[in-house]
Amino acid sequence: MKFDPASRVQDFLVFGEFGDVNPSITDSSTYTFLDPARMEEVFEHEIEGCFLYSRHWNPTNKYLADALARMEDAESAQVMASGMGAISTTLSICSSGDEIVCGRNIYGGTYALLKNLLPRFGVTTKFVDLRDHDAVRAAMTDRTRVIYAESISNPLLEVSDVPALAKIAHDRGAKLVVDGTFSPMILSPLRLGADVVVHSLTKYINGTSDCVAGCVISSKAFIDSLNDVNSGTSMLLGPVLDATRAAGILKNLHSLHIRMRKHSENAAFLAHRLESHGYEVHYPGLESHPHQSLMRRLMNPGYGYGGMMTLDAGDAATANKLMVALQEAKVGYLAVSLGYFKTLFSMPGKSTSSEIPAEERALAGISDGLIRFSIGLDADIEHTWRRIERCLESAGVKPRTRWYAEIE
Repeated sequence: MKFDPASRVQDFLVFGEFGDVNPSITDSSTYTFLDPARMEEVFEHEIEGCFLYSRHWNPTNKYLADALARMEDAESAQVMASGMGAISTTLSICSSGDEIVCGRNIYGGTYALLKNLLPRFGVTTKFVDLRDHDAVRAAMTDRTRVIYAESISNPLLEVSDVPALAKIAHDRGAKLVVDGTFSPMILSPLRLGADVVVHSLTKYINGTSDCVAGCVISSKAFIDSLNDVNSGTSMLLGPVLDATRAAGILKNLHSLHIRMRKHSENAAFLAHRLESHGYEVHYPGLESHPHQSLMRRLMNPGYGYGGMMTLDAGDAATANKLMVALQEAKVGYLAVSLGYFKTLFSMPGKSTSSEIPAEERALAGISDGLIRFSIGLDADIEHTWRRIERCLESAGVKPRTRWYAEIE
């Protein structure tokens, strides 16, 4: 049966006391009780409609969490102060002595968490090529608790075969955790077999680059475990999202489907145009992308292939020249992050993947000249292309065909 995440979100209505179309922001850190026994009961069990303290739940945050759960067709969700907060609390699945199997092509912050921080608590990670399912199986042991993947990887845009990875995980008693930041609405990992989905709400879901936030989406039992007053990592580590920010994200969530379609439309146009001119570009919507058929099989129709694209300029110096030229030409901004209405671009090897050692970046295929683009919502993408074309020429970026000719 076709699943439409946009319709699920659009059908989520919250009315205020006076019929306000946007729910009122609950500007309170703590909540009163008329009965001491009721307070005691809420401490022991989450009770729908009862709130205790905003580190635990807040009505505004709950509205956003419920809408996000609907988007992913999940039982429950929780919003947090950052995407990294969402990842960190989720990986409380693991205890000392446990192991994680993770994709080698991964966001640098996630890599640093898994490689540098979690080993201090006795949790180790094996980094593998998730496209090689035999390698994934070989990396798993009796101590493996999690396979961690990105739906579309950062920065090389590899598409995870979520159903296959879920089977591998479940056959060994592990859970599959998927970061869906690059593909909200496009891919629905829980429906494909994943156990937990995390998002950086900072990016596409909010879409205006004015706040930092994250979320965990899963079963009610898992979200409840994060909020346990005695042992829940969300409750005890306290990555609380401010209610005012939650209200803003909820408003923006309702236009996400429109934005994702336009991001995808513009990225597809530029990716095809760049490839037709001989440049080395990665985009899941290109026939040349090795995972395009997998993406078509897994994706929800109607939202395109996403707004992320990479271009290899050949070397770091040329990439830097190009990015400066693009900013001066008002194509977009030299900045990290993604999902903004203007195009953003950066060189992952020197920014969002810089936590990964050079040898690991080379194994993953992240070259020094690679530029990651988050394509914006430009109304006239043909005009944008003409600006990009001039910048490519002025920066001296050579088409792939010329590279090969010089190497030979």
